Amino acid sequence: MAFNTILEQKIDSAAKNWKDTHKKKMFGGVCWLIRGNMCFGIWKDFLIVRMDKALAERSLTQRNVRPFDVTGRPMAGWVMVPETGWKSPAGLARWLKIGKEFALSLPEKTAKKTAKRTKTLKEYSAHRSKGY
Repeated sequence: MAFNTILEQKIDSAAKNWKDTHKKKMFGGVCWLIRGNMCFGIWKDFLIVRMDKALAERSLTQRNVRPFDVTGRPMAGWVMVPETGWKSPAGLARWLKIGKEFALSLPEKTAKKTAKRTKTLKEYSAHRSKGY
């Protein structure tokens, strides 16, 4: 599914110097993570922003702000903002700041250890034939 690449470029430009930030494809779009915690992203033409649940509820009273609901089950603490809400540099900066501050308020997530690789039958047989 396609997502707004112009918005992606704007977010990349805004977040390029932020410490511990990276992008990851998610939700059929792309999300940015800070210290391993999702903070905002893009779904189709919408900016999606993660925030405190109470702030998300208050944000929903703003014109054109919707719950982040792409599966029939809204995600608590997330909102969707159409282009009219992020088109200006100040509007985009405001939403990105909300997502960034929320992600920074969470404990850092560490990378999960990868599981030890299981030997193939051929490797196991070779190992056994050596008398181990």
